[in-house]
Formats: sequence, structure tokens, C-alpha cells
Amino acid sequence: MPSGLVALLDDVSIIARSAAASVDDITLAASRAGSKTAGVVIDDAAVTPSYVTGLSPARELPIIWNITKGSLKNKLIILLPGALLLSWLLPSAIIFILMLGGAYLSYEGAEKVMEKLGGEKHGKTVEDEIDDPVAFEKQRVAGAIRTDLILSAEIMAITLNEVASEDIVVRAGVLAIVGIAVTLVVYGSVALIVKLDDIGLHLREKASTLAQALGNFLVKSVPYLLTFLSFVGTIAMLWVGGGIILHGTHELGFDVLYDLAHGAEYAVKAATGALSGFLGWLTYAAVSALVGLALGFILAIVIHKGLKIGNTHGHG
Repeated sequence: MPSGLVALLDDVSIIARSAAASVDDITLAASRAGSKTAGVVIDDAAVTPSYVTGLSPARELPIIWNITKGSLKNKLIILLPGALLLSWLLPSAIIFILMLGGAYLSYEGAEKVMEKLGGEKHGKTVEDEIDDPVAFEKQRVAGAIRTDLILSAEIMAITLNEVASEDIVVRAGVLAIVGIAVTLVVYGSVALIVKLDDIGLHLREKASTLAQALGNFLVKSVPYLLTFLSFVGTIAMLWVGGGIILHGTHELGFDVLYDLAHGAEYAVKAATGALSGFLGWLTYAAVSALVGLALGFILAIVIHKGLKIGNTHGHG
């Protein structure tokens, strides 16, 4: 009997150590995968404030909460099981899904650049007359969740690609951790950003001169912050989208673009001193963005001029 109890305790100890090791594996893999998704996360955080800009301040946080719930459903109910199934049945398809997502991001980024340069806008915006605010809000939330599904799929595909060699428990754990963490970071940041002007107005009512000065600064700086985020989001779309295309073509045996980008990176590294690492990375990111911009321009022209399709991505 004692020996049976000892054996049982040994088994429990082994299981506990194995579980602890799995948790460590999941944590390490999640941090590694999370860093790879940074560009898409920046894009997501930069894009989302546009869905509440121009609407009633009282509806901003409820709208963001509805988008957050939709994002969690996208990641945990639709994409996580789908990603695990895909990695089990057809792992070779992951690279093609990544490249499709990269092409989509490139298209989105290029279309924003075209609009900034005076091109035609696609889809209804808050500048247009809104006949039914409730229906318009639902439309914007639905559009945000659709766009989130694409960006979330890209995040999950990048994450899955990073942990493809791990067992299914680690893969599931990493996908869940990254999915939840990214959602909370993105939409928590968005909620703070869209409420900064309200915080500023509240501080301006305080007796403290410092509080009033800070309030004035926030109220005046929020429009510039939103403009800056929009710019950063566009750059992030092109950089991430182009980078995925470069990596994907390299994986498929077409090395011209990949070698060109890395050749430029190594040339800059060799020609610079203390900042060689950063400047080299910046060069590779710039070449990636140019590749994304070129591909995006081609896709935008084909979609809007060739296929005569209007707004396919729901941005406001």
C-alpha cells in the first residue's frame, strides 16, 4: 500500500513538473510569438479609433466594448480552433494564409495612401450625412469586427508559424494567450486614446493650474495624436504586409525580393557605426513597406478599376 501511494505521488509529481514545464514553454513561446505580431498590433490599435471618431462621446466606450467582444470571439471561437485544425491537417497552407493576409494589409495601406493623395474614397464616412445613427453605429461595429477578423487571422497565423514545432497543448496555450493579450492591449489603448479629450475637458475644470494646463494640452493634442496614429497605422500595414510577402516568397523559393531587401539591410549595417543594427532594421522595414505599397497599388487598381468592386474592408 505505501509503495502504491509513493508511486502515485511520484506520478503526480511527474505530471505537475510536466505541467509546469508546459506553462514555461507556453509563456516563452507566447512572448516570442507576440513580438512578431507587433506590426499588426500597431496597425489594429491605429485603425480602430476611426470607428468611433465623429460619433457621440457617450457611445464611444460601448462601441469599443462591442468591438472588443467581437474581437475575442474572432480569436478564441473562430480562429483558434481553425488554426489548430489547420496546423494538424494542412500545415503547409499556413504560409499561403500569411501571404494572403500580407496582400490584404498591403492593399489597405496603399488605398489609404491613394486617398491621402486625392484618390477616391470608398464607403460611407462620418463626414457624410447620417440618417439613422443606431443603424450607422451597428454598421461601424460590424465593419470593425470584420477588419479585426482579418488582422486577428494574421496575428494568429504569425503566432502559429512561430510555434509550429511545439505540441498541440503549447500551440493552443500560446494562441489563447497572444489572442487575449493582444485584444486587451489594443482595445484598452483605443479606449484610453478616444477618451483623452474627455479627460482633458475634466482636468480643465479643476482649480489647480497644473491640472488645467494638462487638460488644455490633452484637448489640443488629441487630434494630432489621432492623425499620427493613422499615419503610423498606414506605415505599419505596408511594412508588415510587405515583410510577410518577402518572407513568403523566400519560403516558396523565389528569393529576388528577399535578397534585395536583406542586401540593402546588410549594406547599411556595414556602412554605419553604433546605430548599424537599428538603421539596418529600418532599411529592411522601408524596403518591405515599398514592396507592400507596390503590391497594394496593383491590387487596389485591379479591385476598383478592373473588377469594379467598391469598399471591401469596411473602413469608415
